[in-house]
Amino acid sequence: MKLKNLTIKKTHEGLSKKEFSAVELANAYLEKIEKEDKNINSFLTVCKDLALSQAKEIDKKIERGQEISLLAGAPGAIKDIILVAGVKCTAGSKILENYIAPYDATCIKRLKDNGIIILGKTNMDEFAMGSSTENSAFGVTKNPIDLTRVPGGSSGGSTAAVAADFCLFALGSETGGSIRQPASFCGVVGLKPTYGAVSRYGLIDFASSLDQIGPITKTVEDCKIVFNIIKGKDPLDSTSVESKVSSSTLRGVAGDSKLRVAGLRIGVPKEYFIEGTDPEVIKLVKRAIKKYEENGAKVEEISLPHTEYALSCYYIIAPSEASANLARYDGIKYGFSKTRNQESRIKNLLDIYLESRGEGFGEEVRRRIMLGTYALSSGYYEAYYVRAQKVRTLIKKDFDKAFEKVDVIFTPTSPTPAFKLGEKTKDPLQMYLSDIFTAPVNLAELPAISIPCGNVGELPVGLQIIGKPFEEEKIMDIAQIFEKGYS
Repeated sequence: MKLKNLTIKKTHEGLSKKEFSAVELANAYLEKIEKEDKNINSFLTVCKDLALSQAKEIDKKIERGQEISLLAGAPGAIKDIILVAGVKCTAGSKILENYIAPYDATCIKRLKDNGIIILGKTNMDEFAMGSSTENSAFGVTKNPIDLTRVPGGSSGGSTAAVAADFCLFALGSETGGSIRQPASFCGVVGLKPTYGAVSRYGLIDFASSLDQIGPITKTVEDCKIVFNIIKGKDPLDSTSVESKVSSSTLRGVAGDSKLRVAGLRIGVPKEYFIEGTDPEVIKLVKRAIKKYEENGAKVEEISLPHTEYALSCYYIIAPSEASANLARYDGIKYGFSKTRNQESRIKNLLDIYLESRGEGFGEEVRRRIMLGTYALSSGYYEAYYVRAQKVRTLIKKDFDKAFEKVDVIFTPTSPTPAFKLGEKTKDPLQMYLSDIFTAPVNLAELPAISIPCGNVGELPVGLQIIGKPFEEEKIMDIAQIFEKGYS
């Protein structure tokens, strides 16, 4: 069984024709994880018993001649910030080291209803705060393409698992680029849906106005399959919506059998091709854009003038929301608490708070809590948080104006390929710059996908395709054109 060649559709065909069983498939992935993941550290928890019990249920259905869904029997991995009932969920943090999820996230329930096999929970930057998966309390994850480099973050464990063929697909979460940037670094497909397209119920909060769950896959077709299962309105999440956009009515794109780009208007923002971006990355992205142009697309340079303020804006809004969301981890309600290790320095309730949070949270999380608390504090709220929200509105208006002239926007996903382990850990500002091309999309609540468009040496480079709200199907169709014919 060549796991490298498997896709969701090929797996479905193989199971339906009884070329292999769901148990055999699950065991093949579990054995590969056990043998090879010690070098990568993509998984924090491997759910062997759960996976095999789910696989047995699929095999029983097939034996009885029952029809199974396209995702049934597909082995997947889940970022360890999304709740799976009865399974440990740490968010990459010591403060939740022994927390067992009491219920399924809505996206997990939908995947389970379609018969997926959950292989385990993947490593991540603590509370999704990071761009390299070096901030996990449980060790760094390495890039399977080059073990001396990072896989990106914060969904680095999920992208590394897909790239290493430890699973068919994975779920990640995004606040400022945490699906797309690691997808770019690991050479896989990563979709950040429109804010509200996928329920956040059962996702541990980082920044509530930015967070979104999305799929990480080997192919765009697989990405479509997973997204179409997890998307949609959820009564348990008031920010979720049911999209009414249909890909069949979108300009320049026909069905899967006859994909065309004639007349498609592609915007290329000049602010995304700047000094500091690796010249080889720019070359590969421009080559990809040229392929669309040669096949009938109209390419137009556009301007998103407030892009230069996006990262500053993001690093005020996200830490501010994080400081509020993470206040619940106080050493009292649940999670790590210093009261379990009585020491003489703990003399009152405040000491419990300070000691539990000081020891339970890692350095990057503490840094962002302090930044956020400062930005929200009396005397600074108007100067920082309110002003950042106003800039966010301007960034959104930039995209709205651009989409009056173009259908989609093409940019690099990241300014560089995967960087070396430890290269940026001592300079937070350099690390934050990894999100310079992805964070504006989160601020504007837009959908975007990263697909591989070439390599610098052995290191993959991602092409980012940004669409209008709820036009995920359109950007995936456009991405699939490149994947099938231009790459």
